Formats: sequence, C-alpha cells, structure tokens
Amino acid sequence: MSHLPAFGRRAALLGLTAALTLPRARVAFAQAPGEARLVVVMLRGGLDGLFAVQPYGDPALRDLRGPLALPEPGAEGGLLDLGGRFGLHPRMTSLHAMYAGNEALIIHAVAGNWRTRSHFDAQDLLESGADQRLASGWLNRALSAVPARPGAQHNGLAVGTDMPLLMRGPTPVGNYAPRGSATPPPDLLARVAELNAADPMTGPAIAEGLRIRGYAVSTLGDAAAMRPQPGGAFRALALSAGRLMAQADGPRVAAFELSGWDTHAQQVTRLNGPLFQLDEGFGALKESLGDHWRRTAVLVVTEFGRTVRVNGTMGTDHGTGGVAFLLGGAVAGGRVAGNWPGLAGNLFQDRDLAPTTDLRSIAKGLLRDHLKLAGPAVARAFPGSDLAVPMGGLLRA
Repeated sequence: MSHLPAFGRRAALLGLTAALTLPRARVAFAQAPGEARLVVVMLRGGLDGLFAVQPYGDPALRDLRGPLALPEPGAEGGLLDLGGRFGLHPRMTSLHAMYAGNEALIIHAVAGNWRTRSHFDAQDLLESGADQRLASGWLNRALSAVPARPGAQHNGLAVGTDMPLLMRGPTPVGNYAPRGSATPPPDLLARVAELNAADPMTGPAIAEGLRIRGYAVSTLGDAAAMRPQPGGAFRALALSAGRLMAQADGPRVAAFELSGWDTHAQQVTRLNGPLFQLDEGFGALKESLGDHWRRTAVLVVTEFGRTVRVNGTMGTDHGTGGVAFLLGGAVAGGRVAGNWPGLAGNLFQDRDLAPTTDLRSIAKGLLRDHLKLAGPAVARAFPGSDLAVPMGGLLRA
C-alpha cells in the first residue's frame, strides 16, 4: 500500500518532478544553480540506526541488544571501526572507505519533529518538512526559489510516474518511463501528444516530457534500455542518476527512495542484503559522478529509528531516534557527529534511542550552505521550524 495519494490524469502527465523507477527503488530529479549536486536518499520502513552504526563503546549495548550486537572491530565478522566508540555494519565497506577519506559524516540520535510510530504518517511528515502533511515537499519548495540555469534541460529529467512527496510541488518537470515494463510504441506517444496539443496544461507538458525522454536515452545510451538484475536495482539506478547529474545540462538535485527497512523479525540476516545494496549504490553514485563527486552532498534519512531492545522474533519495532548519513566530496566527513545520549537509563519512553538532533537542522544546513539558498527560502522549505537552527560545519570549507 503506498502512502502517496492517487494521481489524476493531469497530475500524472505533468508529473511534479522527474523520477526514474526500478524495483523497490526510485529517483527524482530537479534543477539547482551552479555546480553543487544534492542527493536525498529516503530509506522507507525505518532503518535501525543502532544496527547500522553500533555504539560498541556504550557499556549498556550488549545487555539491551542481545543478538543484534555484532562483534567489535577486529573480531571475525566484526564492525568497521569509526574512531573507537562506534562501528559501521561490516557490509558497508564503500561507506567506510568514504569515512576514512573524510567524505562521510555520520550523525547519530537523529529524529524528525514528530513522535508517531506510523510509517505512513512519519514518511509524510519527513517529506513535507512541516508539523502536518502538506501537498508539497520541502525539497520542491526549496527548489521553487531557484531560477533555472541558462541552457540546461528545463527542470531536470523525469523518468517514471510515482513521485515522492518530497519532490512534489510547484516546480514542474517532464516524464520519462524507462524500460522494465511495457514500453509504448512511438506512434502511440505521437498520438497522445497530438490529442493533447491544444490543452494549455497537458499539451506543453507532454511535449516537454517527450523531449526530455529523448535526452535521457541519448545520455544514458544502452543503460537506458537495460533492465537491472534482481537485487541490483539501486546500484543500476545510482549509476544512471550519476551519469545524468554529471552532464553540463543535466539535473543537479535527485531524490531516491529505497524500501525494505521494516525489520520486525530476523533482523540480523534480513538487513545484510539491503545494507549491502545501499552501500553498493553509494559507490556507484561516486563512480558515475566522476569529478563532480567533489561538489556533491548525499543526505540519507529514514522516517524513524527502531526499538533498542530486541523483540520476540529477533527483530525490532518502530522507534524514535535513528541515524543519518551525509556523504560526498563536499562533506566535512571522517567523524560521528551529534550528541550521543547514551543507552543506560536514558531511553525515550523506556524503549527508544533518545533523539538529540533535529533532522530539519541537517537539511536546512545543506540548503543554506550547499545550495546557497537565502534564509527566507530555507524557512519556506521548513515552515514553523524556527527552533531547528540550520546545522553548520557539514561541508568542507
């Protein structure tokens, strides 16, 4: 069941952003000024931040987590050390290499401005960037204040139709459907364009979508026609997105969504694959962006963390505090940031990691310092968030 509302005919044709859709993973694009690239990755389902980034130096960890506490760094199957107190899951070797190269910042005990344990409510609030669900997302509202770059593809590239709320709003883009399901024949596309040519809304949108579709195919070449193997969708998506974002006239902002993080049972084995695929996608994005990686910031978020204690089916339930990743050549990495609250006697509602960093502060810091948006534009992106001060020090000087 999707948390997104159904689209009408015009909404589906106009889009509201650009999106490339593959099994269990999607990406959306838009424009931003200059050479800075921003990518937001949403992990739908609630990643257990204490499993991905374990505070092995916290004396209460092993008693509370039991079988979810992995061996310490240096032991067989052990964590990848992050400086003597925290350890990264051993399947995330690309992220660890970025951390060692000062290209990855990890922020623990993060949460949004909500305290709901509902996936759908939390995801809507995460993408809306407000205290209530809005019809537009915070990233689209931020981009609406940005003029299009001269000579660039108008409003980026649209591939697919299922748009994340994060990118829906006043910034219109075209649409492109990649292969992987039925591909409409060219004569049908031409007929649809002809029938809608006189409509002042759908006519220009369809024409623009067909033009951008041709741009995507010419840019990606054979990759635009390839269906990825099962399990490799996110890597394939990241490679294509990076190639498009590396073009001089390509998009500068992308929003990914990746499902599969709701681990109520058998978490130790169930998260191995998703964490590995996510890590492979990070490496693929860096590879395909090439030199533009040094101008890139990638923010990875999830709607909430998970309970500290393991449940009766060796999994975890919906929680509060979690982890956020920030990676890229533009990031001042090589450290674990945030105010660690500790686990012993300090759990939120006696069950969750207590949040100490507002997710909005991280996002607002990126909008201000990376996309160079003025204060009023940042405030419009996150209405009613005056108490969430934009976080500084996220980027290289």
